[in-house]
Amino acid sequence: MKILVADDNEDNRQLIRDILEGMGHEIIESADGPKTIALTQAALPDLVILDVNMPGMSGFAVCAILKGDSATAQIPVLMLTAMADVEARVQGLGSGADDYLTKPFNPRELKARIQTRLRAKVETDGLRETQQMIRSTFERFVSPAVVEQLLANPAQVALGGRLQEVTVLFTDLENFTGISERAEPEKLLSILNMYHSLVVRIILEHAGTVDKFIGDGVMALFNTPLEQSDHALRAVKSALDIREALPEFYKGFEARYRMRINFGIHSGMAVVGNVGTSEIMDFTAVGDTVNLAARLQGLARSSQILVSEATYARVLKEVNAKMIGSLTVKGRSEPVMAYEVVELLA
Repeated sequence: MKILVADDNEDNRQLIRDILEGMGHEIIESADGPKTIALTQAALPDLVILDVNMPGMSGFAVCAILKGDSATAQIPVLMLTAMADVEARVQGLGSGADDYLTKPFNPRELKARIQTRLRAKVETDGLRETQQMIRSTFERFVSPAVVEQLLANPAQVALGGRLQEVTVLFTDLENFTGISERAEPEKLLSILNMYHSLVVRIILEHAGTVDKFIGDGVMALFNTPLEQSDHALRAVKSALDIREALPEFYKGFEARYRMRINFGIHSGMAVVGNVGTSEIMDFTAVGDTVNLAARLQGLARSSQILVSEATYARVLKEVNAKMIGSLTVKGRSEPVMAYEVVELLA
């Protein structure tokens, strides 16, 4: 690892250099305060070993500046100084130093403290990378509250893919293709975005994950990335709330742009995780569960909420629904039993 040694005494630097080289580390040296700051900002070492009494700026001031800079704040600072009194130690730790060791020092103790600081930095860097991955993966798709839960316990996220139970919700605008043939592109896109905003807002309110936009449709997942014991009910409530919001929502549009939204929902096992390449990656679900939800949505008409038998079994005590019967679904040799959700039970 790369370690910066800041001390105005050449003999001290040589002693520390010999210890660090014996440990296999790369060394950067500085003999004054301003140079220490410049080298740290440029090289971003894994550790700074910092003397207090140096030309140009004290080690206390240097440490405070480094810890106040977001680019260098995460670099651990080990103060190594002849100032052994309690006041100096308190001032050093108060300036942000992660450790404080006085001269003369025992080489074995210095090695142990260096190893401890570097090990802690590796763990912190790993946690920070995981948190950044969580942010970049989920901030676009889930509510801020869900992101914060994931950041608080990154172990809840199994990035890379796993087989798990999910409920998949598909929405689609009825007759959007026909309307798009007669509408101005700019006007049509503006209206489409408003419909998407309504759908996404309500899905996020029910802690769903907005997977993707498919033209005028939306695909959402429930029970991932956080587990939800009532994931099927959350999906159904999302669909009901979207449908209930439409009359008020329509008031902002001309009659020809008041499109119904159709829904398809299915619960089952799917492979969930990151799909794509290292450059372009999305968190999504794949498998027959996703396909069946999409097929049900394709069969819905006039703002119907069609759910599979698997989803209905999970919500039957909570909703008023009527049996549609067996439906022939593309890609399946056997008919699929479907239900239309009408409303929540009181």
